[in-house]
Amino acid sequence: MDALKELLNTNIQGLPLEKILGAAVVALVGLLIVKILLSCVDRVLARVNLERPLEKLLRTGLKALLLLLLVITVLGYLDLPISALVAGLSVVGVAVTLGVQNFLTNVAGGMQLLASHPFQIGDYVEAGGCAGTVQEVGLFYTKILTPDHKLIQLPNSSIVAANIINYTREPTRRVEITASVSYDAPVEKVMDCLVRLGRAHPKAAEDPAPVAHVKGYGASAIEYVLWVWCDNGDYWPMYYDLMEGLKPALDREGIEMTYDHLNVHLLEGRQEADPPEPS
Repeated sequence: MDALKELLNTNIQGLPLEKILGAAVVALVGLLIVKILLSCVDRVLARVNLERPLEKLLRTGLKALLLLLLVITVLGYLDLPISALVAGLSVVGVAVTLGVQNFLTNVAGGMQLLASHPFQIGDYVEAGGCAGTVQEVGLFYTKILTPDHKLIQLPNSSIVAANIINYTREPTRRVEITASVSYDAPVEKVMDCLVRLGRAHPKAAEDPAPVAHVKGYGASAIEYVLWVWCDNGDYWPMYYDLMEGLKPALDREGIEMTYDHLNVHLLEGRQEADPPEPS
């Protein structure tokens, strides 16, 4: 405020006409230079191929900065007290920055997302503690549509601060099915049954081919895992098809799927004869 009062109290009418005309020329030349610089920036941004919101934000910020420098230059040419004005603007800028800190954090996060492209519209991702299909990527929020059709707006700051899992970026995806099978079933027989189950699916990839492994030995069963690769869009249909066909396939082979249980064995005790009494 003191800087503005000092500037307003300056007797501008007392300036020489040559000074005012010179300031006008400086302003016009400065506007022309700003226009040329912005045109060069537009060509550079077009080659970089940034997202439209990020490109617009960068151009607007650069334009505001150039115009502010031009105003300071003109005021300096007129010998007006700009030092106090610059100091006042700095204080105001710090205060505004602290007041809109969350806003600026989201903008910075949006710029990072638009520049790094961790996902695109239509990708199925896990980000910010939510999972769904990306509907919109903005400077402040990212919209995600969950499988049960809930539209969630996530602040960009929460997305860039956590891990981002993109399930759509790669063309193929691996389906993983686990099964708990009795210790009585031969290991080779179980793995052969699982592999045949994977190969029988019409959408299973041939390369890499389905494969089964022993995942672990539990207290009551052996845990097996079946890996089947497929196109990304076929993941969930194949997953549920394999889950539904798992038990019938094992039943046909006489393989028992078991669960955690406790076997209790009762041993029938023997009654011994009493020792003879001493005579």
